[in-house]
Formats: sequence, C-alpha cells, structure tokens
Amino acid sequence: MTGLPDTLLADSISKPGPDCAGRVVVTGSHGGVFAAFLARKAGVRAAIFHDAGVGLDRAGIGGLDWLAAQGMAAAAVDHASAAIGQAAQILEHGIISHANAPAAALGVVADMSCKAATECLQAAVMPTGTCPEVREGRIETTPEKTKRRLILVDSASLVTPDDAGQVIVTGSHGALFGTDPANALKAQGYLALFNDAGGAATTRLPVLQDRGIAAATVAANSARIGEAQSTWQDGVISALNDSAAAIGAKVGVPARDLVALALAGHS
Repeated sequence: MTGLPDTLLADSISKPGPDCAGRVVVTGSHGGVFAAFLARKAGVRAAIFHDAGVGLDRAGIGGLDWLAAQGMAAAAVDHASAAIGQAAQILEHGIISHANAPAAALGVVADMSCKAATECLQAAVMPTGTCPEVREGRIETTPEKTKRRLILVDSASLVTPDDAGQVIVTGSHGALFGTDPANALKAQGYLALFNDAGGAATTRLPVLQDRGIAAATVAANSARIGEAQSTWQDGVISALNDSAAAIGAKVGVPARDLVALALAGHS
C-alpha cells in the first residue's frame, strides 16, 4: 500500500492481488501488450509500468496504446530512473517517460515524477466494454540431433518444473521481481535467456549461477521484450553468468548461436 488511498503496488502485474479492481496500480512489469492485458483483465482503473528501455519496435511500451484503445489511462517510467520489477522503487524514484492519450488528458507528462503521475491518475475513469483476449505463447520443440528440448515462453511465468534440464528462452526481463530468489526461474533449467530491459535487468543471473543454471540476457534494442521467438531469433547477448560463459556465451554473440550450442550439449 501507499499513502495514496486508491493506489496499489504490484512487483509483477501477473500477481496484482485480489483487491486491485478499481485501483490505480504501479507495477514493476514492463509496459508490453500482454502486461497491459493483465492489468485490464484484473479490472485495474489506471496503471504505471516500467518502459524496459523501450527496446526493439517499442515493445516495452506497446501496451500503452493498446490500453488507450480500451479507454484506460496508462504510463511508463524511464528505465534509468528505477529498477524493473520493484514497484516501491518505481513509485519513489520513477520518472515518467511515456503516457498514453487518456493519461495525458489527466495531466500525465514526460519528466513528471511517478508519484505526481499517480496523483493525476486518481481521476481516471474505469474502462468499459469487453476486454480483448491476448495470449502468451509457449512452444516446445526438440530439434534434430540435439540432446535437449527448446522451451520458448513469452513469460517466465509459463515455465514448469518439467522444464528442468532444458534450454529455456523467455521474453521476460532478467531482473528479479520483489525480493524472493525463487522468482528467478521455476525450473532447474540448463540455460535460460531473458531481456535486459534497457541494460540493468540482470539480477536473475547471479541467483541462477548459484543454482548451477547458465543464464544470459539479450539487449532490449535487439529483441522485442515479451516475445520469446524474438529473444531467440533476434537477440544479441548483453550479459551472462559464468555457467553461460562455460557453454560459449559472450557479449555480442547472437542468442540463436548460444541456444544451438546448449541444445547440442556443449558445456
């Protein structure tokens, strides 16, 4: 909770809490379309997201226009002003970088503090009508002449314990949300890839190193956050842990090359 009576903090919009309906939510999630859908589906009145470095094809803020079409006010804070995945830090230190038309009509503008924007959004009206469905993808495949499965998940929330030992490519950011190290990955994977959300979203990597899991991020400007296929096919490695380096990961290497090494069983 915050000092603003209608404002709720959620480190991840996938876990907004049962009392989010009708509230203004400040979330640590990126502002992509699926995150926007989750906020709309939860009955949120208005939301502030993290812009995740904006990134390739502006994927980090793609949800703002999607919400504007629903009549819902939304904004995003600059990735350099607060850590992704940390709603309290976003509220305290975040600086608005983007606002959609409904939010702008309430006075939310770039360079405004997140706190001030949240106050503006108290006057937001609830969106009406049916919420269009948006689905995240999960694809499993076993390429020929490989010893592991390739798991493509647009969100790390779609990882299951059965993915242990496999190559897991996500569209999620590489930062822990909240403070629980268990949030890093829900399976004991062989390799996990994430998006760096503008450069600083790498705090999952040392946590996964401690668990013996190779992990790396791709640069936000090289791959669309929220899309595992883009992480795999377009991404360029920007940060890595020691276990990933042992597989062959290096900064600047295409993610698809690292995935090929991991699938082939190199270590």
